[in-house]
Amino acid sequence: MFSKTKWLVLTAAFLILLSLVGCVNKNPKPAAEENKAAEGNKAADVILATTTSTQDSGLLDVLIPEFEKQSGYKIKTVAVGTGAALAMGEKGEADVLLVHSPADEKKLVDSGAGINYQLVMHNDFIIIGPKDDPAKISGLKTASEAMKKIAESGSIFISRGDNSGTHKKELKLWESAGITPKTGATYQETGQGMGQTLIIAEQKLGYTLTDRATYLAQQKNLSHLVILVEGEKSLLNIYHVMQVNPEKFANINADGGKAFVDFMVSPATQKTISTFGVDKYGQQLFTPDAGKKEADLGK
Repeated sequence: MFSKTKWLVLTAAFLILLSLVGCVNKNPKPAAEENKAAEGNKAADVILATTTSTQDSGLLDVLIPEFEKQSGYKIKTVAVGTGAALAMGEKGEADVLLVHSPADEKKLVDSGAGINYQLVMHNDFIIIGPKDDPAKISGLKTASEAMKKIAESGSIFISRGDNSGTHKKELKLWESAGITPKTGATYQETGQGMGQTLIIAEQKLGYTLTDRATYLAQQKNLSHLVILVEGEKSLLNIYHVMQVNPEKFANINADGGKAFVDFMVSPATQKTISTFGVDKYGQQLFTPDAGKKEADLGK
């Protein structure tokens, strides 16, 4: 039988062994494991809220894989109307925005919710409609005159009706024409993105306002619609990129958002933008503008 002294010695030894095991478990992870964890954090999603035109035109299909390859981040794209994209930024529900409604974008920047605001590119809006052009707008000098004639002729106009940058531009054109459109038989709202709105305009043989890039990308599906009014400076379609301010919202991927802004204005990306679509459509779909002044565009 063990004496009381021997039991005490064995108990003490057991407790010492347990403490040593605990120390081993509390040791820092090996450097390789720490590096792997850091890489995992960098690969976290970057939420990009953007307009449907950047997706419908196919531009994001080219740019996003390159960004992910270069940066190690993964982009989660939410393609909605610019109004909805800006609302996501205002609520801290996205890390970075790529949008095309400058007046509304500047409100977000002024509120402090948007930072690192950069000019990226532009293309233009065009008014398209049926080949037989019942409103007789082909070749008119101003978009406002064209909108007035569409309304006066009782022709169908298909609006996105989704608070997007394109919808906001359309409403400004109606305003300049002195007209307040009302939903009905001749003025119909889709509540959809640009690609789907073009298909509906094709089906209904209606007029609509679209960005040139999406029209060219979808042209194979638009056998009845042609460009009728274009080229006016007021029809410029200007895109900016910005981060959502991490100081205003928790859980913002600040580094990922900044990386995407830097990528979009980098010389290599700007070159890609300048050549995008040329091989397929014979013309640029977007003009790169990083480093330029917005006031100088269209001159």
